[in-house]
Amino acid sequence: MSTATNEGRGMMGVPAEDGTTSAADRALLPSARPVQLIDPAGRHTHDDRYPLPDGERLLGVYGRLVTGRRINDQANALVRQGRMAVYPSSHGQEACQVAAAVVLDEEDWLFPTYRDTVAVITRGVDPLEVLTLLRGDWHGGYDPYEHRVATQATPLATQLLHAVGVAHAAKLRGEPTVVLAMCGDGATSEGDFHEALNFAAVFHVPVVFFIQNNEFAISVPLSSQTVAPSLAHKAIGYGMPGERVDGNDLAALLSVLGSAVDRARDGGGPSLIEAHTYRMQAHTNADDATRYRSADDVEQWVPRDPLLRMRTYLRDLNLLTDDGERTLSDEAERIAAAIRQGLNTEVDVNPAELFEYVYTEKTSQLREQAEQLREELARGADPAADDAGDAPGAGDQATGDRP
Repeated sequence: MSTATNEGRGMMGVPAEDGTTSAADRALLPSARPVQLIDPAGRHTHDDRYPLPDGERLLGVYGRLVTGRRINDQANALVRQGRMAVYPSSHGQEACQVAAAVVLDEEDWLFPTYRDTVAVITRGVDPLEVLTLLRGDWHGGYDPYEHRVATQATPLATQLLHAVGVAHAAKLRGEPTVVLAMCGDGATSEGDFHEALNFAAVFHVPVVFFIQNNEFAISVPLSSQTVAPSLAHKAIGYGMPGERVDGNDLAALLSVLGSAVDRARDGGGPSLIEAHTYRMQAHTNADDATRYRSADDVEQWVPRDPLLRMRTYLRDLNLLTDDGERTLSDEAERIAAAIRQGLNTEVDVNPAELFEYVYTEKTSQLREQAEQLREELARGADPAADDAGDAPGAGDQATGDRP
């Protein structure tokens, strides 16, 4: 770790001679309770550390929430119609999605996971380009450099290493870039998570690690993933600050994430932010969530819905009117209609292309897989049907490491 971060502290995390922990180390610990600025009833709750964003900003970002919810619902419908292969919904997590995108400046980078479609679209990427990946094409659908958004990562935590690399390179070039790296609670069990946080802390990299703790890694509850007081408490082990935030409180997310981004841009180094939220729908359309959680468990989170909370708050302040709501709903529906039209258009996809662009020259394994697919297609077989039982999320064998 840089001299500046360790100066006057001695060995990080080691108690003083009297057995106490230093003030510098205590400052790295997260809040006792997740930061909340607007409660589930839509009332402002004061916090001296984090300012409440003004009403006009919240109204503008609320529109992104409305659009995000509509995109989630539309995408799920298109999967049922066979227009997309799969969709990992973020229904209930839209506040995390939207906040992660809007706190970044144009020169910053976003590194999303497969569940972060709404965040990518909020960042400005065309929805049809984003959803191309979920149709099963060989490419990610969009140019990462155009909007400074990495392709959505399906393997857990791999994008965290890439995010740290981009942030480190920007620092070496003297650029004011901040990188926000998203992941789920399941990713914190991966070795890549440790490597990314350790490197970021040691080299004082301008990156914000953002965990959406939605309570389950597919079917594995958080209690079976860690015995830490919270995921944010892991930060102190790397010498970076950690914070907990109500992941369904858009205002708190904007303030906490915004503060972490500003800190990174000002040379303060990395942070770890844990948002407490809930995955209201199944892991994907291939998952049966009733096997591992009850309807009562899900019902408890309904009153905490991020859209309902922000709508109530804005309504009570007379910032959101009936006409305003109709305008936001109409815009969300316009985007949903464009998605329907685009994905209902037949495209000529050649399955063989899946193997063409992995390496400059195909490996023996890729050649074997390509030949197997060619033979199955020639017989008129459906490879997806044969392999459905082996797909991630299809059974308990693949449930240990997904957000």
